[in-house]
Amino acid sequence: MKLKAFNILIFIFLFIHYNGFCGISSNTFSDTIELDQINIRETKQKLFDFNFIRGIFNNQIYSGKKNELIILKNKSSKALNNPRITFNQTVSLNITQTDDAGLQLNIGGRGLDPKRTSNFNVRQNYYDISADPLGYPESYYVPPTESLSSIELIRGAASLQYGTQFGGFINFNINKPNPNKKIEFISRNTFASNKLYSNFSSFSGTVNKLSYYLFLNIKNGKGFRPNSDFDSQTYYSHISYEFSNQIKFSYELTKMQYLSQQPGGLTDLMFNENIFQSNRERNWFEVDWFLNNFKFNYKISKKTNLLINFFSLNAERSSIGFRSNRVSQIDSDQERDLLLSEFNNFGIETKLTHKYLFFSKKSNMLVGNKIFFGETNNIQGPGSDLSDPDFDFYLDDYPNYEFQSNYNNPNYNSAFFIENEIELNPKIRLIPGLRYEFIRTESEGFFKEINLDNAGNVILNETIESSNSRTRSFFLFGVGTSYNILHSLELYGNICQNYRAVTFADINTVNPSFVINPEIGDEDGYNIDIGVRGLYKRYIKYDFSVFRMFYNNRIGFIQRKYDDNSVKNEKGNVGDAEISGIESLLNISLSNMLSISKLHNINLFFNHSILISEYVRSKENGILSNEVEFVPKINFKSGLNYNYNKLSLNFQYSYLSSQYTDATNSVESDLSGLIGLIPSYSILDISLSYSYNNIMLEAGCNNVLDKYYFTTRATGYPGPGIIPSINRNFYVTLEFKL
Repeated sequence: MKLKAFNILIFIFLFIHYNGFCGISSNTFSDTIELDQINIRETKQKLFDFNFIRGIFNNQIYSGKKNELIILKNKSSKALNNPRITFNQTVSLNITQTDDAGLQLNIGGRGLDPKRTSNFNVRQNYYDISADPLGYPESYYVPPTESLSSIELIRGAASLQYGTQFGGFINFNINKPNPNKKIEFISRNTFASNKLYSNFSSFSGTVNKLSYYLFLNIKNGKGFRPNSDFDSQTYYSHISYEFSNQIKFSYELTKMQYLSQQPGGLTDLMFNENIFQSNRERNWFEVDWFLNNFKFNYKISKKTNLLINFFSLNAERSSIGFRSNRVSQIDSDQERDLLLSEFNNFGIETKLTHKYLFFSKKSNMLVGNKIFFGETNNIQGPGSDLSDPDFDFYLDDYPNYEFQSNYNNPNYNSAFFIENEIELNPKIRLIPGLRYEFIRTESEGFFKEINLDNAGNVILNETIESSNSRTRSFFLFGVGTSYNILHSLELYGNICQNYRAVTFADINTVNPSFVINPEIGDEDGYNIDIGVRGLYKRYIKYDFSVFRMFYNNRIGFIQRKYDDNSVKNEKGNVGDAEISGIESLLNISLSNMLSISKLHNINLFFNHSILISEYVRSKENGILSNEVEFVPKINFKSGLNYNYNKLSLNFQYSYLSSQYTDATNSVESDLSGLIGLIPSYSILDISLSYSYNNIMLEAGCNNVLDKYYFTTRATGYPGPGIIPSINRNFYVTLEFKL
């Protein structure tokens, strides 16, 4: 009944908005959505902090897809990497906060688990940056917001061009070299609550045909909870050489390393008593990320362009600590659990775009191929009984440690994809496409089953070898359409299949907080988007849309009772789910609307989504007709930006309704704090900035009303348990440019 009612709402919604905006006058809307370059004119940036993209842009086809281009120039709180502010005009994103420095990005949306943005294809300058896009698609590295010019997002229809992820595509565009100077230096220093300090310094310039951009970001702090110290360094270098007007070569290197203490999770009782408490003094987390990228761009002709993109990753993540599933349990000061992961992968992606005439109509074709090789090594065993960040194994000292495993996970993926933008008439475009995927994931290694009696004597010590190989090949199909009703009014829509392979973590994780169903399998489904977007008289920009996601064999958590009468959280294929929603984005330039002096710039935005979800099929008891986890029914953000000459003032309000964390729709928590309701919360953020010549001063306060809230129940690190979000905090940034 919920979904039938929603169908009626969709019809009413489209009818109202279609008829209500047919009177939009023809103007320069094409200047705002048909982008020839990221560097949008300064006047446009003052009006709006986002754009839509259509046609071909940077060798990608965007027509008929729900997409956003977030412009970072005027964003506040950059040094804190605060995603609530960075993505404030992006609809339906579910963002979790696990630290107060933005060390990791956790974005979901439309019912997808936000954990380390693992349900999106995440890229930097259009190449993969996650640990393994298929086998372990978690993003431990996030580019500093201060280094970015813009962020591109495409929802469900992104699977044809970018690969099999239900969430879509996120691409971080790093700042381009300054084309007008031989050298430009920018330095930003930020001081914030909890002894947070951040320095961001960049060099940029162009000398003849050579251009470069370098940055270094150093960040450290104490955290707002005890045992939350962190230290982070990120280095990036870009160099490009233009051999001719046709041939351009570039190389990029990214190095990121950080060490953070993990205060651990809380139970609901502990959270209600004191969100600032921590009973984990010996938990540490370390990440070492090294990325390489080579690009070769060849403009074969005015109509044809070839892009060859080679990328590689060498990385490690290490975690050590006491991680009992009884979160309230005091640390035993014995040996700690140590997890080490090594990621080594490389790939090459080739894209060819070609403009041609199809029955005398303009058409754009994109043909591409991707080949990827990856290898992930996961080792688990006993660490030291000390308190320092010692990431060495102590197997000789603790041979009977309970959790021991060692797995090697090679991975191979090859894909071919094609999309074609066909102009049926000057107003209507049809965009069919397909993708062929071949995926082979392997896992070979062992885990130990060790049991001790009450006296600590070994009664079982068995090494269980395992070998797992899964090979799949399949086609994904999709089609989109774009109807330019007026020059400034576009109706768009698409339907696209999707797929998500089981990850290595799903196959061979040894976690005291939950168990893996041995029959866990891949997920598949499809997504439908229908929307209308445009610009009304140069002072109202909008995007209204509806979507429905069909999600088969969804992986999630249930509580299962076993033969020994124990009840455990089990991760497996819960059932088939349907998620539907209405999404709206409205950005109003009040200064243009009210014809206020050009010295004053006032911008108001509203960002709202209403979601309905339901499990429509399940073999598990008590799941059918339940709501889908990670689906807040209401997601609302609103903000006001005021600019006067060199002064800027920003207000932002965010509200997210409650959401479940497991398929059984548990409201009450368990002893681990792993499952249970995530309550609703509302947050107010304020910032102020002033610039004079080459100097800029910015200050702000996030969570002005000092709300105590949380956005996630972690299944592993940095938990398990509830991870509180930061309370009221202040920051000040001084920037100067030479």
